[in-house]
Amino acid sequence: MLRGKPLLRRTGLIAAALLLTGLGVAGTQLASAGPAPAATAGCGKEPTLTSGTRSIQSGGKNRTFILRIPDGYDKNRQYRLFFGFHWNGGTANDVDSGGTSGYPWSYYGQRSLANNSAIFVAPQGLNNGWANSGGEDLTFVDNMVSLIEGALCVDTSQLFSLGFSYGGGMSYAIACARATVFRAVAVYSGGQLSGCSGGTQPIAYMGLHGLRDPVLNISTGRSLRDRFVRNNGCTAQNPPEPAQGSLTHVVTTYSGCRAGYPVVWAAFDAGHTPNPWDGSAGDYNPGEKSWTKPLVWSFFSQFGSASPGPSNSPGPSNSPGPSSPTPGPTTPPPATGACRVATTVSAWNTGLTENITVTNTGTAAIDGWALAFTLPGGQRITSGWNATYSPSSGSVTARNVAYNAALGPNASVTFGFQAEHTGNSAAPTAFTLNGATCTIT
Repeated sequence: MLRGKPLLRRTGLIAAALLLTGLGVAGTQLASAGPAPAATAGCGKEPTLTSGTRSIQSGGKNRTFILRIPDGYDKNRQYRLFFGFHWNGGTANDVDSGGTSGYPWSYYGQRSLANNSAIFVAPQGLNNGWANSGGEDLTFVDNMVSLIEGALCVDTSQLFSLGFSYGGGMSYAIACARATVFRAVAVYSGGQLSGCSGGTQPIAYMGLHGLRDPVLNISTGRSLRDRFVRNNGCTAQNPPEPAQGSLTHVVTTYSGCRAGYPVVWAAFDAGHTPNPWDGSAGDYNPGEKSWTKPLVWSFFSQFGSASPGPSNSPGPSNSPGPSSPTPGPTTPPPATGACRVATTVSAWNTGLTENITVTNTGTAAIDGWALAFTLPGGQRITSGWNATYSPSSGSVTARNVAYNAALGPNASVTFGFQAEHTGNSAAPTAFTLNGATCTIT
């Protein structure tokens, strides 16, 4: 997908793009605690858009984007909406197809992990970039959101943006100018290349950047991050980063952030790439090897509809020992019915990340849950998110944290962990939820 491409022109463009400040128009004002949920005009009616390349008039110009609607689309279900922005010289098709890495890396890997639970959009930039002259690319985003919400059923509190390099700069511009419209952004190796109109409101923010980035120095990524550390009320710090030559990554979730507005920083020992993998300094690899795919998915999926979410919900980290968010009940309540479990594992060398989705298939609501399972031999949990884990190996119990204790009938919760392994990267087995045996799907 990225091999041999000048992902951001190094002569002229950077200097010019960095001058693009103060662009765009004000976003729609919604609730200050985040986008307010609402059923869009497209809910309850047959869709008037289909998957494929679409055209729209925006700012007097013909603009195009690729739309992907979930298989089995349900007109009465409100779907999350993801925007994936391409890099300089890239195209919407590169984002949509996943390039040479194929479908698993479509939309930076998020489409495969969504498993038909979200709508995806890959906009096409003018001249294959996102200069956002006079705010025209932000207007393009506004027009796409309006069109899609009028034609499809969208959860207005679940809009997300992500992009690499120039696409990261465009996602940053959205964070600055559309914080009341979008729930969260992920900026891969970005810079302030598409402007920052406004830039004073909080939004859930994830930044990912390479220590040895020769195109956009990591200091630019730190600067973008720090704006939302301030906006989100987080405690300022100099987060740990891996040593050069370590070929590893370190993820830091800031403390003290306003409820629902976390800031996560992922620094890695590599160059200008959205899909690094531990143990290699290369700037290209099949996306399935990258730890960024599950990390970004975990960051986005923590936000429930109409819920601001946790103030400090951790993602995978290289820090030793399981993470310890606010614990839920230490004694599980009585079993209340059956359950269903789905797992997704992404493994590399001697490590792995795993996402677990558990669904309450019983008839009664659960207030406080504990999922017991058995880790394969040689695996040890080193960090986790959206749950607490004890012990770190063998027969493990994951318990809810304060913000996800409630699990109604047919409701689901997603959480996960990072682990070391000695060769066996298989998923856990023998799942029970509050004592009830779970079906594995």
